Amino acid sequence: MKLFIAISFFSLSCLFGQNKEAVEANTSFDELFQEKTKTRNHMQAIDGVAAVVGERVVLKSDINQTLAMAIFQQRLNPQKDLSKIENLKKEITKSIVNRKVVLAMAELDSVEVSDKEVDRALDQQVDNIIAQAGSEEAAEKAIGQPLRTFRREYWYEIKDMLITQKYQQTLIGNVSISKKDVKLFYKTYKDSIPDFPTTIKLRHLLLKVVPSKKQENKTVAFLEDLRKRILDKKNTFEELATQYSQDPGSKTSGGSLGFVRRGSLVTPFEAVAFTLGPGEISRPVKTEFGYHIIETQEVRGDRIRVRHILMSAPVTDADESNTYKKAVTIKDSSTTISLFLDMINNHTMDEQTKKSGGSLGWINPQTYPVPEFGAVLGKIEKGVCAGPVRSELGYHLLWVESIKSGGSASLQTHWNEVEALALNKKKTLWFQGWVADARKNFFIHIYK
Repeated sequence: MKLFIAISFFSLSCLFGQNKEAVEANTSFDELFQEKTKTRNHMQAIDGVAAVVGERVVLKSDINQTLAMAIFQQRLNPQKDLSKIENLKKEITKSIVNRKVVLAMAELDSVEVSDKEVDRALDQQVDNIIAQAGSEEAAEKAIGQPLRTFRREYWYEIKDMLITQKYQQTLIGNVSISKKDVKLFYKTYKDSIPDFPTTIKLRHLLLKVVPSKKQENKTVAFLEDLRKRILDKKNTFEELATQYSQDPGSKTSGGSLGFVRRGSLVTPFEAVAFTLGPGEISRPVKTEFGYHIIETQEVRGDRIRVRHILMSAPVTDADESNTYKKAVTIKDSSTTISLFLDMINNHTMDEQTKKSGGSLGWINPQTYPVPEFGAVLGKIEKGVCAGPVRSELGYHLLWVESIKSGGSASLQTHWNEVEALALNKKKTLWFQGWVADARKNFFIHIYK
């Protein structure tokens, strides 16, 4: 299964934005291979090949599956938006062909990405699909298959995407821009630059609501009982996973995660799973997701076929109340930015921002992934500790450091933003030219 990814890299926008000369097959090259192409035409109809790029092929199924996901993501109606869908299909075909060109060039330069990078990107993409669909069940219906199958089939597509993006970033890394370029860009595109939103420079301290030790002990004891029932052959692993596991992605398949690579799982889970012998069931293992009992079913080199039962200890009203009271106490003690930074260092549970003093940088409150921020930031004073604000992550204490007003673009107020747009434009044009030149190195044919 292939998926059209809406990722904010230059790659897709650049590859979609080719001019006519850049997206058509190299005519002179085609003429040299005219007889060879005649022979291939018959094969393409049989094999379902949509395009040939050197020694690589683009399957019609690749394009159709990518198109189906694009239709889902853009909420197009197949009955009413036929013209848009047809244009989208052409764009996708050109994009995939150009990506094959970039991938071939990247291979020549030995560009690689790690399996962990691929796994992280795939996890993010799956999370985006679920968020857009509304639930895992709706996501599986939209993509037409279980998420575990999608992960397995789409893994190599994600890898190719990351390689092309990494190579592209290397290529455009030396593209720079001068003040004169920024001013010229602003003069040329001033009327088409959209209004900039109001942005806020923000720090936060996060306290997650965690279950008590008593609840954790109950959960561990329950999983120990399930393990004993399996070992005593009173129930099968599959039966109990289907009944009790809190992992919706594997629950319906008896807890199966299929074959997974070393390095693709969270460390505590993997450390146990890869040391188990086939058919051996672990004691409860704690990860950031909860507690697991794990069975490794088969070992193939650096891959294992594994299944698990996941249970999270429940959070009680008392846990919620205690976390809120702790947040209030920290707030009352954070009367200066220096004291707030100390509190972040000692108490925050956001490991990603802890080392930077809880800095979230400049954010747009209206589009920030934590919607509760957008509801309160307009009411918060600058330079004071505010909150607690409850989100699905826990309780946040916020510190607004600075506010930048939005509105129509101006070089005086939005120089950095305009400079970024100008540099993006220059990199896009440069990369389009590079792709057009690179295409000349390959036999390219797109079948009707």
